[in-house]
Amino acid sequence: RFAMDATYPPFESLDPSGQIVGFDKEIGDAVCAKMKVTCEFANTAWEGIIPGLLANKYDAILSSMSITEERKQQVDFTDKVYNTPPAIAVPKDSKIAGITPEDLDGVTMGAQTSTTHANYAQEKLPGVEVKIYPSPDEYKLDLTNGRLDAAIDDVVVLDAWVKSPDGTCCKILGTLTPDPVIHGAGAGIAIRKEDTDLRDMFNKAIEEIRADGTYQKINEKYFPFDVYGS
Repeated sequence: RFAMDATYPPFESLDPSGQIVGFDKEIGDAVCAKMKVTCEFANTAWEGIIPGLLANKYDAILSSMSITEERKQQVDFTDKVYNTPPAIAVPKDSKIAGITPEDLDGVTMGAQTSTTHANYAQEKLPGVEVKIYPSPDEYKLDLTNGRLDAAIDDVVVLDAWVKSPDGTCCKILGTLTPDPVIHGAGAGIAIRKEDTDLRDMFNKAIEEIRADGTYQKINEKYFPFDVYGS
């Protein structure tokens, strides 16, 4: 049983019938097929997703969660599932010149709570006022309506949004270089620390779908480039 916060297209979101869809969901299905197990996916709010894992409400988190030292104090991770950089989105008529801390001085920027992107904005962009939101939907709404100057998130998520009918207000200002301490080593599947056998099974399955082309097929369905990263 996986937990996912289905507010993060194209990685995980709800389709019109309320089913979870997206890149992570298909990777999860492929991993479960290799493990010869039946998997369920539970839509879970981001704020409570690690506490829920620790309380045994599900077995793992597959929800674009970055592998960071801070999170490793609470949970363990598999090898990475993908690794994509952060970016900043702004309204199309924005006067912000670029993505350096100097360019962004005095800017009000939206970010999702408890994410590496929020941490990065708060730690590395001292002149920015960071507004924290429970999910990406809320910061997107405020950016659309002019209540924010900018937003920070994964480049893939922002790119999908600005190319969608909902994101026509905005554009990607630029892609940031990930900070290895803050952003970690890509996104992986989180498990409880004691579940080492499950972690090893996941890692073997991830390796197998990488080797047999399954991963590449899913990747190509969603993205024009390799999200696995270097």
